[in-house]
Amino acid sequence: MINLLPPQTKTELKLEEKWKLVMLLGLLFLVFLVCLSLILISINIYISGEVASQKILLEQREKEFRTPQAQALQKSLTTFNQTLSQLDAFYQSQFNVSDVLERISELLPVGTYLTNLSCVPQVSAKDGWKTSCSLSGFCPNRETLLDFKLRLEEEKSFGDVYFPPASWVKPTNINFSVTFKAK
Repeated sequence: MINLLPPQTKTELKLEEKWKLVMLLGLLFLVFLVCLSLILISINIYISGEVASQKILLEQREKEFRTPQAQALQKSLTTFNQTLSQLDAFYQSQFNVSDVLERISELLPVGTYLTNLSCVPQVSAKDGWKTSCSLSGFCPNRETLLDFKLRLEEEKSFGDVYFPPASWVKPTNINFSVTFKAK
């Protein structure tokens, strides 16, 4: 097909065609924005309804917890928790002699045995030591006793280890005694 229109008319037609295209795209963008705003408004209405229903459920639950039975139960649970906390604090502050016995038995050299063990809890353990212990026993020779002394001093849960000089007099068949503090 031959286009016999003058060049000015041709350019006007192309311009008009571009204008229609821009108008159509603008109208489509406007329709998109309107649809998007309607979707967002419907989501807002839905969420507002859900929030209102959850508030009603929350108020009903709060009313249930304001009953005298619930108040009494909560008070008894609080008292019970306080009692358990006090018991836990009491048991944590107690000294466990069996732990000391276990640690001492691990440190005793072969051939050494104990004849007496005494542990006295300290009233105020400001320095971190919970008890003062004294023990006595038999050791076959001075080297074994020295080994036992070194093991006691190396143990971190024992401190202030003291062997009286009388324990070191005999070279064999030693009846020794020692005092120390334990955590």
